[in-house]
Amino acid sequence: MSEQPRIRVLCLGNDLVADDAVGYEAAAELRRRLPGVDVVESATSGLYLLDEVVGVDRLVVVDAVATGRADPGTVHVFREGDLEVVHGGSQHYVGLFETLELVRALDLDGPDDVVLVCVEVADTLTIGGEITPPVQAALPRLIETAAAEAGSTVGG
Repeated sequence: MSEQPRIRVLCLGNDLVADDAVGYEAAAELRRRLPGVDVVESATSGLYLLDEVVGVDRLVVVDAVATGRADPGTVHVFREGDLEVVHGGSQHYVGLFETLELVRALDLDGPDDVVLVCVEVADTLTIGGEITPPVQAALPRLIETAAAEAGSTVGG
Protein backbone atom coordinates (compact mmCIF):
# COMPACT_ATOMS: atom_id res chain seq x y z
CA MET A 1 0.00 0.00 0.00
CA SER A 2 1.45 3.34 -0.99
CA GLU A 3 1.71 6.27 1.36
CA GLN A 4 -0.29 9.43 0.85
CA PRO A 5 1.85 12.24 -0.55
CA ARG A 6 2.96 14.84 1.96
CA ILE A 7 1.35 18.10 0.92
CA ARG A 8 1.93 21.60 2.23
CA VAL A 9 0.09 24.76 1.26
CA LEU A 10 2.42 27.69 1.84
CA CYS A 11 0.57 31.01 1.98
CA LEU A 12 3.04 33.84 1.51
CA GLY A 13 2.62 37.55 2.07
CA ASN A 14 2.64 40.32 4.57
CA ASP A 15 -0.53 40.81 6.56
CA LEU A 16 0.34 44.47 7.14
CA VAL A 17 0.55 45.49 3.48
CA ALA A 18 -2.67 45.93 1.47
CA ASP A 19 -3.00 43.24 -1.25
CA ASP A 20 0.10 41.38 -0.05
CA ALA A 21 -2.08 40.14 2.85
CA VAL A 22 -4.12 37.94 0.51
CA GLY A 23 -2.09 34.81 1.36
CA TYR A 24 -2.79 35.29 5.05
CA GLU A 25 -6.48 35.80 4.32
CA ALA A 26 -6.58 32.54 2.38
CA ALA A 27 -4.76 30.45 5.01
CA ALA A 28 -7.55 30.17 7.60
CA GLU A 29 -10.14 29.06 5.06
CA LEU A 30 -7.71 26.60 3.47
CA ARG A 31 -7.06 25.05 6.89
CA ARG A 32 -10.79 24.57 7.32
CA ARG A 33 -11.24 23.04 3.86
CA LEU A 34 -8.14 20.84 3.94
CA PRO A 35 -7.99 19.23 7.39
CA GLY A 36 -5.44 16.60 6.30
CA VAL A 37 -3.10 19.11 4.66
CA ASP A 38 -0.43 21.20 6.35
CA VAL A 39 -1.33 24.86 5.71
CA VAL A 40 1.30 27.41 6.74
CA GLU A 41 1.45 31.17 6.35
CA SER A 42 4.72 33.02 6.21
CA ALA A 43 6.02 36.53 5.70
CA THR A 44 9.56 35.26 5.24
CA SER A 45 11.51 34.73 2.06
CA GLY A 46 14.75 33.23 0.87
CA LEU A 47 16.61 30.76 3.02
CA TYR A 48 14.11 31.36 5.81
CA LEU A 49 11.73 29.29 3.68
CA LEU A 50 13.89 26.17 3.96
CA ASP A 51 11.80 24.81 6.82
CA GLU A 52 8.65 25.36 4.78
CA VAL A 53 9.81 23.58 1.61
CA VAL A 54 11.55 20.58 3.16
CA GLY A 55 9.67 17.44 4.16
CA VAL A 56 6.92 17.54 1.54
CA ASP A 57 6.23 15.87 -1.81
CA ARG A 58 3.89 18.54 -3.16
CA LEU A 59 4.08 22.25 -2.41
CA VAL A 60 1.21 24.59 -3.26
CA VAL A 61 2.26 28.22 -2.87
CA VAL A 62 -0.45 30.88 -2.48
CA ASP A 63 0.82 34.39 -3.08
CA ALA A 64 0.22 37.82 -4.53
CA VAL A 65 1.74 38.60 -7.92
CA ALA A 66 2.09 41.75 -10.00
CA THR A 67 2.73 40.69 -13.58
CA GLY A 68 1.19 43.80 -15.07
CA ARG A 69 -0.28 41.53 -17.75
CA ALA A 70 -3.69 40.94 -16.18
CA ASP A 71 -6.32 42.86 -14.28
CA PRO A 72 -6.15 42.92 -10.48
CA GLY A 73 -8.08 39.95 -9.13
CA THR A 74 -7.02 37.58 -11.90
CA VAL A 75 -6.06 34.18 -10.46
CA HIS A 76 -3.03 32.53 -12.06
CA VAL A 77 -1.80 28.94 -11.72
CA PHE A 78 1.84 28.33 -12.54
CA ARG A 79 3.83 25.13 -12.38
CA GLU A 80 7.42 25.53 -11.28
CA GLY A 81 8.73 24.78 -14.77
CA ASP A 82 6.44 27.40 -16.33
CA LEU A 83 8.41 30.28 -14.89
CA GLU A 84 11.83 31.57 -15.76
CA VAL A 85 13.90 31.93 -12.63
CA VAL A 86 15.36 35.40 -12.31
CA HIS A 87 18.11 35.27 -9.74
CA GLY A 88 18.39 38.11 -7.24
CA GLY A 89 20.39 41.21 -7.99
CA SER A 90 22.96 40.34 -5.32
CA GLN A 91 24.25 37.38 -3.39
CA HIS A 92 22.23 38.60 -0.41
CA TYR A 93 18.85 38.00 -2.03
CA VAL A 94 17.50 34.48 -2.31
CA GLY A 95 13.95 33.83 -3.50
CA LEU A 96 11.65 30.82 -3.40
CA PHE A 97 13.10 29.27 -6.55
CA GLU A 98 16.71 29.67 -5.42
CA THR A 99 15.71 28.04 -2.13
CA LEU A 100 14.16 25.11 -4.03
CA GLU A 101 17.32 24.83 -6.15
CA LEU A 102 19.42 24.68 -2.98
CA VAL A 103 17.15 22.01 -1.46
CA ARG A 104 17.64 19.88 -4.56
CA ALA A 105 21.38 20.54 -4.82
CA LEU A 106 21.84 19.44 -1.21
CA ASP A 107 19.57 16.44 -1.79
CA LEU A 108 17.27 17.51 1.02
CA ASP A 109 13.75 16.10 1.24
CA GLY A 110 12.09 18.72 -0.95
CA PRO A 111 9.01 18.72 -3.14
CA ASP A 112 8.95 17.04 -6.54
CA ASP A 113 5.83 18.97 -7.46
CA VAL A 114 5.51 22.74 -6.97
CA VAL A 115 2.49 24.76 -8.06
CA LEU A 116 1.89 28.46 -7.48
CA VAL A 117 -1.63 29.81 -7.14
CA CYS A 118 -1.39 33.58 -7.31
CA VAL A 119 -3.72 36.52 -7.56
CA GLU A 120 -2.86 39.60 -9.57
CA VAL A 121 -2.67 42.53 -7.16
CA ALA A 122 -3.08 46.29 -7.37
CA ASP A 123 -1.47 47.60 -4.16
CA THR A 124 1.55 46.08 -2.45
CA LEU A 125 2.86 49.33 -1.02
CA THR A 126 0.23 50.67 1.39
CA ILE A 127 1.20 49.71 4.93
CA GLY A 128 -1.90 49.17 7.01
CA GLY A 129 -4.02 49.33 3.88
CA GLU A 130 -6.97 47.11 3.15
CA ILE A 131 -6.98 44.49 0.45
CA THR A 132 -8.30 46.23 -2.67
CA PRO A 133 -11.84 45.37 -3.84
CA PRO A 134 -10.83 43.36 -6.96
CA VAL A 135 -8.40 41.24 -4.96
CA GLN A 136 -10.91 40.78 -2.12
CA ALA A 137 -13.51 39.69 -4.69
CA ALA A 138 -11.03 37.13 -6.10
CA LEU A 139 -10.29 35.59 -2.69
CA PRO A 140 -12.95 32.83 -2.96
CA ARG A 141 -11.62 31.83 -6.40
CA LEU A 142 -8.04 31.89 -5.10
CA ILE A 143 -9.01 29.65 -2.17
CA GLU A 144 -11.01 27.27 -4.36
CA THR A 145 -8.14 26.95 -6.84
CA ALA A 146 -5.53 26.38 -4.12
CA ALA A 147 -7.76 23.82 -2.39
CA ALA A 148 -8.26 21.96 -5.66
CA GLU A 149 -4.50 21.94 -6.34
CA ALA A 150 -3.74 20.68 -2.83
CA GLY A 151 -6.55 18.15 -2.88
CA SER A 152 -5.84 16.83 -6.36
CA THR A 153 -3.48 14.21 -4.93
CA VAL A 154 -5.37 13.61 -1.69
CA GLY A 155 -8.11 11.63 -3.35
CA GLY A 156 -10.57 14.47 -3.47
